[in-house]
Amino acid sequence: MTDRKNLLSGPAPTLLAEEAEPYRRLAEESASPTQLAADYPWFSLAWAMLADDAFTEGRVVESYAYARTGYHRGLDALRRAGWKGHGPVPWEHRANRGFLRCLAGLARAADAIHEDEEATRCWDFLRDSSPEAYTALKQ
Repeated sequence: MTDRKNLLSGPAPTLLAEEAEPYRRLAEESASPTQLAADYPWFSLAWAMLADDAFTEGRVVESYAYARTGYHRGLDALRRAGWKGHGPVPWEHRANRGFLRCLAGLARAADAIHEDEEATRCWDFLRDSSPEAYTALKQ
């Protein structure tokens, strides 16, 4: 008998590597999101925080730029982790949350500047990657 691959199951969930230092600095409040983005430009959570702050303050174009930066940094990290352009990116894995928040932030800012196609693509991508993140972040 030969081993068969289950063709109905999708790709394995992608879990980004987690580095402790930026999380430690966040917890200790020893660095602002701006400082974390400068010190750890790959750390999507810092970009997500900057995007959220800018959006809340009505600086939608800045929010869009921050979210786009974190999104692209996150895509790079996902690819390094073996992601092939689709498949689950679990919300419950802390290191994935920065990317997922950037994706939601990009969708939100795209909505606000009437980039409707991009907003729809981003919301769909978020829902497909992590239904839990979609539920938590789509407001």
